Amino acid sequence: MRKIIFAAAVLFTQVGFAQKDTVYFKVNTTNAKANKIGVSMTFKTGGKDIVDVKMPVWSPGYYQLMNYGKTVKEFKAATNDGKSLSWQQMGTDTWRIATKGVKQVQLNYEIQTERSFVATSYINEERAFIKPTATFLGVEGALHLPAVVTVPLENGWTRIATGLDSIAKGKYVAKDFDILYDCPILVGDLQELPSFKVKGKMHRFIGFKMGNFDGGGLMKDLEKIVTTASNLIGDIPYDHYTFIAMGPGAGGIEQLNSTAIGFSGEGLNNTGSRNRMLSFLAHEYFHHYNIKRIRPIELGPFDYSKPNRTNSLWVGEGLTVYYESIILNRAGIINKQDVIDGWRGTIQGFENNAGRKKQTLAQSSANTWEDGPFGKRGETISFYEKGPIVGLLLDIEIRSASNNKKSLDDVMRYLYNTYYKSGGRGFTEAEVKAACEQMAGTKLDELFDYIYTLKEVDYNKYLTKAGLTISFSEDKNQKGETITKATLLQLENPTTSQQTILKGLLK
Repeated sequence: MRKIIFAAAVLFTQVGFAQKDTVYFKVNTTNAKANKIGVSMTFKTGGKDIVDVKMPVWSPGYYQLMNYGKTVKEFKAATNDGKSLSWQQMGTDTWRIATKGVKQVQLNYEIQTERSFVATSYINEERAFIKPTATFLGVEGALHLPAVVTVPLENGWTRIATGLDSIAKGKYVAKDFDILYDCPILVGDLQELPSFKVKGKMHRFIGFKMGNFDGGGLMKDLEKIVTTASNLIGDIPYDHYTFIAMGPGAGGIEQLNSTAIGFSGEGLNNTGSRNRMLSFLAHEYFHHYNIKRIRPIELGPFDYSKPNRTNSLWVGEGLTVYYESIILNRAGIINKQDVIDGWRGTIQGFENNAGRKKQTLAQSSANTWEDGPFGKRGETISFYEKGPIVGLLLDIEIRSASNNKKSLDDVMRYLYNTYYKSGGRGFTEAEVKAACEQMAGTKLDELFDYIYTLKEVDYNKYLTKAGLTISFSEDKNQKGETITKATLLQLENPTTSQQTILKGLLK
């Protein structure tokens, strides 16, 4: 009963604050056949003579310029009583409205959608995926204000999936625009898999055209993943979590209490396909810790008007890739050899990319806005590939130097508790290195050289400490090209120390 009363009090506070100075949005989906999302936006001017409203040019979690403003059509500005207001578009993403003597403004506009993708809004006659950064304008200088979004169930649609807090049927609240922009909305005739709770927190999986598969079995595995990941950090910082399956397709983007993913259940009866999907889900789920809360200091507060560059996506993305297989192994979903085979494949892929001699790991992060998330193979590298390699070697070295008393897990918990929970901010590059060295009890300059220089990786210097050894040979691919082939094996007669470290890494 106490929990229910507390939740109601929090909700009352949010709603009361919203009524005072909130920005209100109402979505219209009746023009779905033309692939258009209608939006009505109401806000107070604060007595200003001129107000700028802006559409973000990018979306957190997808580090590419998207220029969402170009999709805005049929823009209109008016007073409460319907009197038209003068406005002018300033570039692609800003609309300047003459508001002298006007207390409140109502905007109406449409979003012309073109393709179904996790980083864009899309609507057709079957469903609507509303990406807030691609749909909702923000008042310049007022992104700290709360927002209320109304999403009516039209077109015969039956369900809404979002991480936003509900205050009524089809009505949701966000305490500010960082939260609003972080919460995609899926509307349609959706399916829901059996929900589960971990440490009292509800976890739901809702999606469009998910196909025929063992949904109950998937959710049991997903519950193991959530339990394992939350035990690793030691905290669950959200009140509820939603997996939003937007339909068949690729890609996923993480949020604070949800993830939107391209998903199809077809083929999940195959072990390999199932494990790849579970690895993908583990990745997106672990992101709510690593990069949403354990984050580079450059990634928040966000500037939605330009690229937010950081050298540290090797932490946010690369270490999340590293933890995918670690979490699945600890959850009992994949075995030790599965993980080792994955490490071998990642190392082999990296060694076969000539870009490793041209771009550092830090540069691959900062330049992702131009190079793309996976780089330009042969010319650049990907933090998704070298990042987890550095994560593995760091984990081994920290365990070895501390006599297996500390690990990369301790680094993640330290960053989470020190900078997110206590500091309310992201970490700096120097603070990541200091945290790793604090856990290891020694300097880690050589390993960090692999981040900031083109130095060749001395794999066996670190792998042998965990009873592993890697060797390379030349082979031919199907095109007859010479490639590097990697073989990663466990040592035949490992020492007690080597066995202990490997057991610490893998079950």
